[in-house]
Amino acid sequence: MRQIALPLAKGDDVGPESIVVGSANQAAVDALTQPDGWPYLTAILTGPPRSGKSLLARWFAANGGDVVDDADALEEDALFHRWNRAQQEGVPLLLIASDGNWEIALPDLRSRLGAALHLEIGVPDDEMVGALIEAHAVHRSLTLSDDAHAYLTPRAERSFAAIEALVAAIDRISLERKVPATMSVWRDALEAVQGRAQPNLL
Repeated sequence: MRQIALPLAKGDDVGPESIVVGSANQAAVDALTQPDGWPYLTAILTGPPRSGKSLLARWFAANGGDVVDDADALEEDALFHRWNRAQQEGVPLLLIASDGNWEIALPDLRSRLGAALHLEIGVPDDEMVGALIEAHAVHRSLTLSDDAHAYLTPRAERSFAAIEALVAAIDRISLERKVPATMSVWRDALEAVQGRAQPNLL
């Protein structure tokens, strides 16, 4: 498990300072480091909410690439212009889309993006879930013990958004009760986020 440091502008203290790289995004990260091999220097990155697509885009742009976030919401003629400009200037173009069901009406754009490299962020495994919990806790200056990771990892939903919400709930409940984040806090945070009592996993 590793992390990629993000380029932060002066005074930029919103959001994490790094990207956790693991099972769900390793292939996408590897591809982003080698854009010269992309068909027509173009790639489309999709993935679930809060999976780090925009963070990867920021990192890619800082390394010389061109990025269009929410590309599937952009007017198609404008997007076609960006694609043409990337070809003319020889700059790799990364398009971030909400999911893989992007329907493109403009035939010329549809054919060109159909030939692009398609990258998808998947579902994190246990190791990555643990690393994500730790990364969100560090960002919040929240101290979690090794026991917390052992307890939370097998019980946490395999969802980037849910993992982020879980750590936020632990932090909130701990602050409200003015107590350290112990097992009762972890259990209540899991129930608050996932909506049910958690199984007694061994």
